[in-house]
Amino acid sequence: MSAAVRLRRATRESVSGLPREFWWLWTSTLVNRLGAFVATFMALYLTLDRGYSASYAGLVASLHGLGGVVSSLGGGVMADRLGRRPTLLLAQSATAGSVALLGFMTDPGAIAGVAFLVGMASNASRPAVQAMMADIVRPEDRVRAFSLNYWAINLGFAVSSMAAGFIAEFSYLAGFLIEAGMTVACALVVFLKVPESRPTVRVRDGSGDVSLKTVLRDGRYMAVVGLSFLAALVFQQGSVGLPVAMGRAGFSPADYGLAISVNGILIVALQIPVTRFIEHRDPRTLLVVSSLLAGYGFGLTAIAGSVGVFMLTVCVWTLAEIVNAPTQTGLVVRLSPVHGRGRYQGVYTLSWSVAALVAPLVSGTVIDRFGAQWLWGTCAAVGTVAGAGYGVLMRRLPEESPSSPAHRPRPSKPAPEQGRAA
Repeated sequence: MSAAVRLRRATRESVSGLPREFWWLWTSTLVNRLGAFVATFMALYLTLDRGYSASYAGLVASLHGLGGVVSSLGGGVMADRLGRRPTLLLAQSATAGSVALLGFMTDPGAIAGVAFLVGMASNASRPAVQAMMADIVRPEDRVRAFSLNYWAINLGFAVSSMAAGFIAEFSYLAGFLIEAGMTVACALVVFLKVPESRPTVRVRDGSGDVSLKTVLRDGRYMAVVGLSFLAALVFQQGSVGLPVAMGRAGFSPADYGLAISVNGILIVALQIPVTRFIEHRDPRTLLVVSSLLAGYGFGLTAIAGSVGVFMLTVCVWTLAEIVNAPTQTGLVVRLSPVHGRGRYQGVYTLSWSVAALVAPLVSGTVIDRFGAQWLWGTCAAVGTVAGAGYGVLMRRLPEESPSSPAHRPRPSKPAPEQGRAA
């Protein structure tokens, strides 16, 4: 059998059996990420174009993260109470408006305030997206579905990150406005094609009375959230610490865009085959390995002195990201009751939101006071601690919860038809 035939068969098996609703949600994710320019060049915009310090850039990024902290829990509650679809539409509409507004701000206080609104609006959709995927996809297909969605995120990111550097050299404002327009397009896909998936039939698992207090009292789950926070602190440095460090070392926005684009390109190339390898493997082992790879991948950045070496370090922590993302998201669903998925996903999203709040402050302060090498050494230490934590806590996992009784997938159609439905 030729390599081309094997590749076609592997691709067909990776995308077959997933419901039509998933593919429209996947499409909305792809459209959204194709226009995600602002997160890529925000630190460079503030430090190089506006002339602010790394500490101020860190403050603005932290306020963006604080907005995400506020909306993580709110978005999860809305997804359970109002529904997944209304939450997505409200969040995406607010994101488009606030991103466009941010491009016109010139006062430091106004920039910081609107960045907070952007973070709050953009993060509110994440619990709804993850809960909706858990609703509509069968348990045995969830890791594959989350992986395909992450693949879409990074396919868009690979394109947008390469474009962002060149757009920034032409006009930062254009980047803000293009992202706002693409977010509107994403909302239109959801409005026209994505149906509501919130469970309407109660199941006999005691999940009908889930509240935020229930989630916070779930000790094992909160331990997982804490470890996710540590991993997120490390991964955040790709968009927070790395651009500032490269800028301080004399590299241009286009250099950073080229280096970070390797992250998206590798995920696009490797996410599907790696997922086929890890899909039914022990999540405990996968999370330990990915945490160590992330920590030491960023740790190696301390010795980078050229764009090529920066790209090599990105390769190391990108492999960690490929393994971590679908494994961690699948684990969250596995530990969540059916009727509490929105709230559980909201608390999980909170770990990334708090990391987005803390990481810029830490990285900006460390780079300003001690130098970038100390930041990369800290990443290696945090990755080691996270890996050890997963090794201790992830034992005797429960069985995966079922898909929503009211929205279980119909019998699968042949893969070519489902591909066209996407």
